[in-house]
Amino acid sequence: MSVVSSNAPDREQPTPRTVFLLLVSGVECAIGIIGNGFIAAIHGTAWARGRRVPVCDRLLFFLSISRILLQIWMMVENTYSLLFWRAYNQNTVYTLFKVILLFLNYFNLWLAAWLNVFYCLRIANFTHRLFSLLRRRVVALMPWLLRLSLLACLCFSLSFSRDIFQVYTNASIPVPALNSTEKKFFYETNLSGLVLLLYLGICIPLILFVLAATLLILSLRRHTRYMKSKASGSTDPSMEAHLGAIKAISYFLVLYILNAIALFLSMSNFLDPDSTWNSLCKIIMAAYPAGHSVLLILSNPGLRRAWKRF
Repeated sequence: MSVVSSNAPDREQPTPRTVFLLLVSGVECAIGIIGNGFIAAIHGTAWARGRRVPVCDRLLFFLSISRILLQIWMMVENTYSLLFWRAYNQNTVYTLFKVILLFLNYFNLWLAAWLNVFYCLRIANFTHRLFSLLRRRVVALMPWLLRLSLLACLCFSLSFSRDIFQVYTNASIPVPALNSTEKKFFYETNLSGLVLLLYLGICIPLILFVLAATLLILSLRRHTRYMKSKASGSTDPSMEAHLGAIKAISYFLVLYILNAIALFLSMSNFLDPDSTWNSLCKIIMAAYPAGHSVLLILSNPGLRRAWKRF
């Protein structure tokens, strides 16, 4: 549970911290909307023209659309919570913002996890029987996995509409020196909701993402060492591509983990809403979709060429 105090008449006046947070998160969201909009436009145009779109490109399209919606909602939520604070802290309004934000974040995490799993199964080179079986079945399984993930995200997020988030205030306290009143707002998340948030909403896709990224990095590093042992001294473009892929996946992994931690801390109400740590969580949550979209464009040759033409 967290608590924050505010002077009632002045609470909705923007402070330097509020302006800074809105500016930084707004720039991050704008970059993310442009980057994800570009990815969605490239793959969506090819799909609309009746071309055969690979599964990975479909996943990128859905991921980009979900991130555009997420970042638009984050901009609305940040603006409303920072500039219209008293209205935001009505229980119904607060719960609505949190449930929608949770759903979009959950679905974003699952889509990114399945995209990473797909890349791992298609690129990594392991001889285990289960790995080979999944590689053959991944194209047929992916639509069902996406539907299942969407249903799970919907169920998990809607469960938070039943008094999981609680916002309440005690009586206003006069502050004679300021000629105003101070109002204390309390945020609370009950234990069962916290467990649901941690284990079902965040940890499962996080484990999938980390496992797939780790296997993919190990496979690429092993193949890179093999190419180095066979190299004749000249620079091999294929080796550089493998090293670039390892770096990109490592960046993806760091961003994903930081976003998952920031999401959990922000939604669990452990932090004071006016604290620097809570502001940092909001900045990280806005930076992840933007940074991931930029890395996807830079690391994907087709998207990189299309961006240069654009």
